[in-house]
Amino acid sequence: MTGKGLSYGGSLIRPEATGYGAVYFAQEMLGVRGDSLRGKTAAVSGAGNVAQYTVEKLVQLGAKPITLSDSGGFILDENGITADKLAWVMELKEVRRGRIAEYADKFPDAKFFAGKRPWDVRCDVAFPSATQNEIDGADAKSLVANGCKLISEGANMPSTPEAIEVFQEARICYGPGKAANAGGVSVSGLEMTQNAGCMRRSRTEVDNQLQIIMKSIHENCVRYGKDGDYVDYVKGANTAGFVKVADAMLAQGIV
Repeated sequence: MTGKGLSYGGSLIRPEATGYGAVYFAQEMLGVRGDSLRGKTAAVSGAGNVAQYTVEKLVQLGAKPITLSDSGGFILDENGITADKLAWVMELKEVRRGRIAEYADKFPDAKFFAGKRPWDVRCDVAFPSATQNEIDGADAKSLVANGCKLISEGANMPSTPEAIEVFQEARICYGPGKAANAGGVSVSGLEMTQNAGCMRRSRTEVDNQLQIIMKSIHENCVRYGKDGDYVDYVKGANTAGFVKVADAMLAQGIV
């Protein structure tokens, strides 16, 4: 069992890991192009654990997250969701179990769009962090048309096959969840090693390990997905996974 409470063997950074990891993966994708997240406008969906820590890490790395959402709709804060505003969202969602619409009441410069998803806003990067199939083909076209150059999936399979096709045809950076949101299970693995060794790593140590893991995943995606000056991260992630299993089978004499 992983994701345990700290009092009975859980790991620091585990709650943050999926959101942090998706941001670290995005930073690696941009790094291939000689760019970074600093100064980038980010659209983020969801308002739960993954979305909250995605926003937290984006702010720390100098990006400007401008959206959050829940099943009722999304908020757009063009001034940026700051650390203080995020703390209020965390209290809203984790303590009061409120609705994201309340954000616009608390911060009047923000707007709430009932029943809509945040994929029609202008942004440089997008982090779908809510649920499966939340970006369809039309949403993907809107993102590309509005200047989005990178998608890093924090949720599991948030983009439909039609959306993925749009991203690939536009040749933008598209990090599929099987690679980009691996931070959560990676820190679960680190939690298991801590338990096995009867030890505990500090926040800094776990976070550093998470960054190393996401960098390694990205490198494998580039290794198998590079096509000229473009990286097909879907192909790279699929091939890297296949090769890892195939090599293990060969090493054990199964094939």
